[in-house]
Amino acid sequence: MSLLWGNRESWGKAPGALEEIQFLRGPQPRTVELWRAIRIFAEFMRGFRALHFIGPCITVFGSARFPETHPYYVLARQLGGRLARAGFTVMTGGGPGIMEAANRGAHEIGAPSIGCNIQLPHEQKPNPYVDRWIDFHYFFVRKVMLVKYSYAFVAFPGGFGTLDEIFETLTLVQTGKIKDFPIVLMGTDYWRPLMDFLHGTLVREHTIDPGDPARVLLTDSAEEAVVHIVDRAQSFGLERRSRPRRQPLLLEGEA
Repeated sequence: MSLLWGNRESWGKAPGALEEIQFLRGPQPRTVELWRAIRIFAEFMRGFRALHFIGPCITVFGSARFPETHPYYVLARQLGGRLARAGFTVMTGGGPGIMEAANRGAHEIGAPSIGCNIQLPHEQKPNPYVDRWIDFHYFFVRKVMLVKYSYAFVAFPGGFGTLDEIFETLTLVQTGKIKDFPIVLMGTDYWRPLMDFLHGTLVREHTIDPGDPARVLLTDSAEEAVVHIVDRAQSFGLERRSRPRRQPLLLEGEA
């Protein structure tokens, strides 16, 4: 196992939040700050090296708390398979729930899928359907990786973390920091109140433009989501290709 990738047995069990708590505690001795800056830089470089050859990716967000019997888990599993058949690499946070379901859908048709883990003292554990994963101490580094290598973003129902990921991605698109990549919300009953809030409050109060909510596709259909993503992806220069059976994902320099 490459040192670049986490050990599955210990993955997600380290109290990784401690490092970020210390980082956000305020000014500290300059030598400590320098060492931490070097560590953050090294974490970025590990991510860049690990994920450079895996694309094109679609990132799937969603709650870790849905069991495999839940309709959202079933839908995410279907979506993962459809995305993989369309030639995309499915990338998630690598944990349970929706993340597991999307990885599982890709895994079941023999396609690779990726997990970007955030070290947490609770809840985040590896799912058995990721082919490769990488551990991150810092949420902001992990989110950069999930955005940098993806051509579309799909959010299933989730909590604070999912909301954070959705709105950060929307902000990046709105401000032109990334291209107008497809953003899909899966689960109309769950997300409809949010969309009503965007239209009925934010647009009305002129805190966002009337066209901003239109950046989001709201659907219950995995097929509709994938068709939307494929159509938009072609405008970014991607060509549709068939997905080969799973093969080892080699890092640069490996043989």
